[in-house]
Amino acid sequence: MRTALLVLVCLVATTLTAATAHAAAERYVALGDSAASGPLILPVDLSSPGCYRSQRNYPKLAAAKLGVPIVDVTCSGADTADMTAPQGTDFGDVPPQFDALTADTTLVTLQIGGNDAGLVGLAESCLNLLPEPFGTSCADTNTAGGGDVYGERVAAVGPRVAAVLDGIHQRSPGARVFVVGYTTYLPPNGCYPLVQVWARDANYIQAKIDQLNGVLASTAAAHGATYVDIRTPGIGHDVCTLPTVRWVEPFIPANVAAPLHPNANGMAGMAVVVAAAVA
Repeated sequence: MRTALLVLVCLVATTLTAATAHAAAERYVALGDSAASGPLILPVDLSSPGCYRSQRNYPKLAAAKLGVPIVDVTCSGADTADMTAPQGTDFGDVPPQFDALTADTTLVTLQIGGNDAGLVGLAESCLNLLPEPFGTSCADTNTAGGGDVYGERVAAVGPRVAAVLDGIHQRSPGARVFVVGYTTYLPPNGCYPLVQVWARDANYIQAKIDQLNGVLASTAAAHGATYVDIRTPGIGHDVCTLPTVRWVEPFIPANVAAPLHPNANGMAGMAVVVAAAVA
């Protein structure tokens, strides 16, 4: 009996030691913009105050679920250029996010492109406090003459993200790379006047987010990365849902989070999706 117990203890100890060694061998680097950093979600990560990074953003929560250490350099306002150049913030410059990448990095998540395309600015331009016909439709304005201003901007993001992915592989050749998409912000036709965006403008905004997700997915596939779909899990958690249900906040937040950005519920939900994709 004593021998059997000793064997069992040894097996458990060996398993725990192996798991600890595996976790120690992992090195997870999180790159990205405010959709990943979690501005205003408490508690705040004070390592880079100007990045408005949360201690409860999805990269940190996913790392905890996976049991791996994380180097989180996500930063609000970041675009693809800030991967390789210093980024200016309200509290001074922060180093290029690529500075966190090393040859022994084993896991990278990347969420980028929204600022390159100017999608927050698009949403802000679509705000209409009065119903139709008072005001101007941002969808009409941006598609006048048969063009699509933001469609072109989103399409231009592809080569920039491709260069970022190539740069990650060059610096961390052994890393698994996951490109995280953007979630569902608006339901079909929106919910005017609860959220002050006309129906066709709500559809235009979400269509550009969906287009960006498509660009990220195809670019990831072509450059050795895995795309993580946050759009589908986010359906039913858009800005028009109850504050306890939504993953993202409208122009006037009901939860402690930045307007038009994920809240703590959203970060928790995204962390589940990202951790499952990685695992």
